[in-house]
Amino acid sequence: MAALVRARAIYDFNSENPGEVSVRENEILSLHSEKDIEGWLEGTNSKGERGLVPASYVEILREDNNHPFGDGQTESRYANVPSEGRADNAFSPPAQQNVYQQHSQGSDDDWDDDWDDSSTVADEPGTVGGRYRDFDGNGTSTYRVSTSSMARGQHPKSSATVSRNLNRFSTFVKSGGEAFVLGQAAGFVKDGDKICVVMGQHGPEWQENPYPFSCAIDDPTKQTKFKGMKSYMSYRLTPTHTQMQVHRRYKHFDWLYARLVEKFPVISVPHIPEKQATGRFEEDFISKRRKGLIWWMNHMSSHPVLARCDVFQHFLTCSSTDEKTWKMGKRKAEKDEMVGANFFLTISTPAAPLDFQEVESKIDGFKSFTKRMDDSAMQLNATAGEFARKQMSGFRKEYHKMGVAFKVLSQAFEIDQQVYSTGLNQAISFTGEAYEAIGDYFAEQPGKDLEPIMDLLALYQGHLDNYPDIIHVQKGALTKVKESQRHVDEGKTEAAQADGITERCNIISCATLAEIQHFHQIRVRDFRAQMQHFLTQQMAFFGKITATLEEALGKYDNA
Repeated sequence: MAALVRARAIYDFNSENPGEVSVRENEILSLHSEKDIEGWLEGTNSKGERGLVPASYVEILREDNNHPFGDGQTESRYANVPSEGRADNAFSPPAQQNVYQQHSQGSDDDWDDDWDDSSTVADEPGTVGGRYRDFDGNGTSTYRVSTSSMARGQHPKSSATVSRNLNRFSTFVKSGGEAFVLGQAAGFVKDGDKICVVMGQHGPEWQENPYPFSCAIDDPTKQTKFKGMKSYMSYRLTPTHTQMQVHRRYKHFDWLYARLVEKFPVISVPHIPEKQATGRFEEDFISKRRKGLIWWMNHMSSHPVLARCDVFQHFLTCSSTDEKTWKMGKRKAEKDEMVGANFFLTISTPAAPLDFQEVESKIDGFKSFTKRMDDSAMQLNATAGEFARKQMSGFRKEYHKMGVAFKVLSQAFEIDQQVYSTGLNQAISFTGEAYEAIGDYFAEQPGKDLEPIMDLLALYQGHLDNYPDIIHVQKGALTKVKESQRHVDEGKTEAAQADGITERCNIISCATLAEIQHFHQIRVRDFRAQMQHFLTQQMAFFGKITATLEEALGKYDNA
């Protein structure tokens, strides 16, 4: 077992979340490893309590010949970090984690072709992962947007009276929601990056895409490279707004998905079909993946925001053979600064602010709704899966058994060799064949009606997985509003600062409610269409059975 490392707390830290441990200034604690976990260290305090503490709140004690432990000789883990990255800024919220790196490890389609650009975005002072500037941004643009407190000429740190969430694993922190609400996001927003929320009949909603389109995905083709040493599947995409065909691999969808998740913290990006390490070239798997990608693309192209964003349009329109243009667009997307906290700067909201009590009520109602929908979707998916399994195996087997039994009876009658029984024998034999055919109908049917419903449920379960984090961001913003208002009442902060937090929470609330409204609209659209398809297929199925039985019945007329 590795030896414990001694450290000294340089600030008080009060644990607020499960898995954390409180320490007092100058308290000596034992670390279980010097390697931090995204800014946190695991250790045991002087009371024997074990948990996580912020890495920048402790100094590791080093022993050398001149300075034994206890004499005050310390070595800070952040000794070489610029001052703006140390204790006073230790918890500047990062952008969302590099989702692509998390999502793509072990991919069945690794980045190994000429479209790959192995260059990374270099970290800079005041950035996390090269993608989020705490305070200032550089670039050319038509106009500058900053959070309300900065617009009044106040330094972002003036909002320090509202406490920070010290749990860097919190979605509110990782999404950039906290940084935005506290006035620590600023950047340049180009006209093309503006996202409008308008007030619709049922509340805030995304402004409609004036140029709607769809995109077909077909012709999955196996390709090879490196003289046949590497194989992969390529899909042909045809967007209706360009009618230009492009070819994309699964890994390109994977990359796009990661970029979108990183960029849009309060928009539900549908999950793409899961990776698979084996059987990737089997016909059933290819067909299933293609269907999943079609569902994904339909949701993407119908989203008013996602469909119009630059990275999605680059994915749809960049020529498959134009490697230079692809790499330029890829780098641009990966260096996009309007992600996480800065994403909220791009949102334009209705002039009238929302009633936060009403917002909270709607959010709580949607939270309950998604929980019930998730439970019922899981139940329907399991029930449909079991029913499909019975149709493909049990029902087919039982109808085949009946068919064989009728044929055996017919063969027994043939032993009599009476001329006048020949017609009857043939009719009974045909009935046996009819029952065998019906068994095959049952085996084939789930692919026509039940599987499409299960595919739809899988897509929506992916959406439902996203919403707890989206709701958490909005709830975190509301919490900061309440805290700031309490501080105003207690005289701990100025009303102007609290007003800025309220204004920024209103932006997050508008975006969240607009996304919820979009979810309900596409849910009604998709489930209406899918239930119509299901019942139509069921009617055709039973009509086919009826026709088969009627044909068998007719054989007895002249028997």
